Amino acid sequence: MSDSHSAGATVEAGWGGGASPFAVGHKKLGMWLFIVSDALTFSALIITYSYVRAANEWPTPFDFYPAIIFSSLMTLVLLSSSLTMVFAVDAAHRGDRSATAKWTWATALGGVIFIVLHVNEWMHLIHEGVTPLTNPYGTPLFGGTFFTLTGLHMTHVAIGVVYLGIIAIGFKKGKYDAEDVEVSGLYWHFVDLVWMFIFPLVYLMSTKIS
Repeated sequence: MSDSHSAGATVEAGWGGGASPFAVGHKKLGMWLFIVSDALTFSALIITYSYVRAANEWPTPFDFYPAIIFSSLMTLVLLSSSLTMVFAVDAAHRGDRSATAKWTWATALGGVIFIVLHVNEWMHLIHEGVTPLTNPYGTPLFGGTFFTLTGLHMTHVAIGVVYLGIIAIGFKKGKYDAEDVEVSGLYWHFVDLVWMFIFPLVYLMSTKIS
């Protein structure tokens, strides 16, 4: 009886209610759960792309210029935006609301530049006849898988830009705290990480060899 009472007292001492029992905020926990579920979606798409690529005679439609130059520039922009996001989170924890807003907006700007470059690269491919249903270089499956995978990622970037804008405005006004900035940073780093898989698999491995 005494052992049971002691165990109950220990549990109550560890967590008496009114706070997260997992030593992490509910916002951060929710974002981690979203990231895990979304990672499964991207994993399924990437595995599907890899299987379809291996099962077909895959085209190599990307010239070094402009496709690889543009995609490399997009990669550099995303990596740089991850760095500015780190600066934003650091400023938020220091309580510097002005600097946090500035670095968060800089991160969102990186997302906008990425989208502009990506849309430009899409238009170049479409001009050459590559669409979700057609591909003059070979199997039409290339167009379908390419636009699905990169389109879903670009949608995530666009959502991230809006999300960061809301956080930047709200944090500067005192509506959000450092945890909100950190949670938005988790989302942005995840989006950047996904691109690190898409870039070599979709672009570099489909480059024309002269």
